[in-house]
Amino acid sequence: MQQRPDKKQPASLSFDSQAVHAGNLIDATTGAIRTPIVMANSYQLPDDPSSLNWSDSQTLSQTLLYTRNLGHNQLCLERKLAAMERGEEAVVFATGVAALHSIFFTFLKSGDHVVVSDVTYEAVWRLFSELLPERYGIEATFVDIGDLDAVREAVRPNTKLIHAETIANPTTKVADVEALAGIAHGAGAMLSIDATFTPPPMFRGLEHGADFVAHSLTKYINGHGDAMGGAVIGRAELIHRLKGDALVDVGGSISPFNAWLIMRGSVTLPLRLPRHMSSARKVAEFLDNDPRVAYVAFPGLPSHPQHELASRQFGGMGYGAVMAFAVKGEPAVQNRFVANLRLITSAVSLGHDESLIVHVGKDGRGGSECYPDAFRKYGHLRFSIGLEDPADLIADLKAALDETFA
Repeated sequence: MQQRPDKKQPASLSFDSQAVHAGNLIDATTGAIRTPIVMANSYQLPDDPSSLNWSDSQTLSQTLLYTRNLGHNQLCLERKLAAMERGEEAVVFATGVAALHSIFFTFLKSGDHVVVSDVTYEAVWRLFSELLPERYGIEATFVDIGDLDAVREAVRPNTKLIHAETIANPTTKVADVEALAGIAHGAGAMLSIDATFTPPPMFRGLEHGADFVAHSLTKYINGHGDAMGGAVIGRAELIHRLKGDALVDVGGSISPFNAWLIMRGSVTLPLRLPRHMSSARKVAEFLDNDPRVAYVAFPGLPSHPQHELASRQFGGMGYGAVMAFAVKGEPAVQNRFVANLRLITSAVSLGHDESLIVHVGKDGRGGSECYPDAFRKYGHLRFSIGLEDPADLIADLKAALDETFA
């Protein structure tokens, strides 16, 4: 017998219903049915505050005392994210990078070793190639995360963590999360994944063995390009440590307003994500068939090296909505093409309601020497598909190509 849906029990709800109801609390003061913004930095203490353990992780996870530790909007957002990812608990931060750093800061120490994908977000690349080794003696080996034998060979007795992205930024290489989890756990290490390109319900990394799933909430989960945040979801015991070490005593707290904005944006994620992904596939196929385009990297194309893995791992729901491509020519030609676009916006970030494109040259990014040959020959245009009519996007791309190569 199917469990009766109950908005007070998010696990009883489908994903679409969780997106609406999970974490939302009716305001006891006004009766407002949506959680209001609580712009307070302090909360009333109990009659005997001397009994509080200010370092206890359970207290930090459940008790409203001070917004650097936990605020009302922050708590509601954490509950929603945990339900949507089917994790025990979540912790939210001011940015996605702060969320990723929290894992590394909390669970690594001098003398530890990490295996990191050789294609990773630039801030993570710098953390493991420069800052953490030089300042804290944490060693890192960058490896082709798609070569599982290379990953196994990179593991050492002091390896504590393997870190990868479900779909790598910007090359779109797909990581086999379940296989990586097996390698990590077999070595007594943990697996963290950045799932920003693959939000639920497209993919839930915890169900494939990851210990930590991190998101830049700035992207798809917020979805409107107007708030910043980051999150880590996982087992309660691990999340409590992140809260106690990296949130309270480092101080990367999200603001109540940003937490509220992301809560609001997340409600429409089940509606937005399928549109993003279906449009991306149409756009990728158009670009892939145009002879003026040098290459297209998108997991939904059969020519993509990990297309089969992506189809299996993501259950056929979709392949994300970010691609990389280049037109044939030098950087000046790439810039001219972008300048000729009239609908698509030239800007960083991704997962917004509007389509965003950014030209990244051949050099200048950490780890770019590990990119595929075509990326190193032409550079790349990272392209995040928004919610516009895909026919309009294709028309804009075609017109820009016609003008560029006239």
